[in-house]
Amino acid sequence: MFEDLDFPVIAAPMAGGPTTPELVAAVTAAGGFGFLAAGYLTAETLEAKIAHTTQLTGGRFGVNLFVPGGRSAADLTAHRERLLTEARRYGVEPGEPRWDDDEYPAKLDLVVARRVPVVSFTFGAPTSAEVDRVHEAGGRVAVTVTSPHEADLAAARGADALVVQGFEAGGHRGLFTDDATGPAGGEQYGLLALLRLIGARTSLPLIATGGLVHGADVAAVLAAGASAAQLGTVFLRADEAGTAAPYRRVLAAADRATAFTRAFSGRPARGLVNRVLNDLSAHAPAAYPQLHHLSKPIRAAAAKAGDPEAMSLWAGQTYPLTTEGPAASIIERLRGEARTAAKRLDRLR
Repeated sequence: MFEDLDFPVIAAPMAGGPTTPELVAAVTAAGGFGFLAAGYLTAETLEAKIAHTTQLTGGRFGVNLFVPGGRSAADLTAHRERLLTEARRYGVEPGEPRWDDDEYPAKLDLVVARRVPVVSFTFGAPTSAEVDRVHEAGGRVAVTVTSPHEADLAAARGADALVVQGFEAGGHRGLFTDDATGPAGGEQYGLLALLRLIGARTSLPLIATGGLVHGADVAAVLAAGASAAQLGTVFLRADEAGTAAPYRRVLAAADRATAFTRAFSGRPARGLVNRVLNDLSAHAPAAYPQLHHLSKPIRAAAAKAGDPEAMSLWAGQTYPLTTEGPAASIIERLRGEARTAAKRLDRLR
């Protein structure tokens, strides 16, 4: 699927604004590949982004879809009350905590009609019939997995590749089922361990993702059996990224820890520790996307005010090692670092 890439690096689909058509195009032009994030967009907006990205890349890109899960029956009353304090701080009201399917059927119809060459899925595996639809349109299917069991299910549904996500990753865990018994959604696997475990049970191409910000990371996952490396956090500070200014400032400061939280969306995600993550994580219910809609006006108001303390600042564990500049320069840095790391492996001969 990605065998012909000049450099086997993929720009991850980062929903909520950071991944732009311009970022996808810049990474593609530099020899990599990029995914648009369909999450949170309307089908109409996604269609416009697909058209724009097609113009910029000649059609060489992918689209990532959120697979809808079951409707949570969690009581959101207490969490809404806790969010009210934050809402009043910015002079807004919390949103309506509704459940929806993120327009998944319409978006799937769209990527099939547009014949998007690679469609990736997160938060679950598409059905075999949905995989067949993508295949019939000439596309390939990649599924994000966080455990060997999920990898088995995705393979059985007909996936062409697996995006293997380690717990080091920033943003939402790609868990098929959000286990509410723990803050991070059940058992966690580090990326290299998960690559080896999944690689021992499938011949499907594996795309490694989770905390990869250095060229040596790329070399390491390729040596561990991955066909390509998918990087998100490393591109948050790229010139072409849609990352908000206060978000960029805290990334550059590199003085915060990262932690898992459900406080913003109801699903476990790794982000930079701020006031809301500190104060609201402990009792945040497993209720996605209800909490996403509930907190959305607050997050937007905080961003408008330039205050990162109530924003969802998703970032991988190794974010302090990121750099700013054009995406092409970031790719070139990664390429040079990967070559240096590969030369070190000559010592094993």
